Amino acid sequence: QLVESGGGLVQAGDSLRLSCAASGRAVNSYGMGWFRQAPGEDREFVAGIIQHPSSTKYADSVQGRFTIARDMRKNMVYLQMNSLKSEDGGTYYCAAKLYKGSDWSFWGPGTQVTVSS
Repeated sequence: QLVESGGGLVQAGDSLRLSCAASGRAVNSYGMGWFRQAPGEDREFVAGIIQHPSSTKYADSVQGRFTIARDMRKNMVYLQMNSLKSEDGGTYYCAAKLYKGSDWSFWGPGTQVTVSS
């Protein structure tokens, strides 16, 4: 239902764009989001977007550096990550929320982001 891509190894200060392709029931979801999990840490919310009304939300740690965007025609969600820091490293997951007030119902397998300092 969700497949992430675009992860890789970058240096601190670099930029990276993650992509998430939605299919099946994840298409036209009420909300889409990005989460990340570093080794030994809990999974944490990074950014989210809803369409009606259009709204985005970011974790304080990425505010001003990351941008989430959604292309409804292509069933894609993107996470543009700028000024990357070593603490941004981890596995990034795309998630879909089917309805307002529902849980994050669908998850992708994740894509790895490593930021070297």
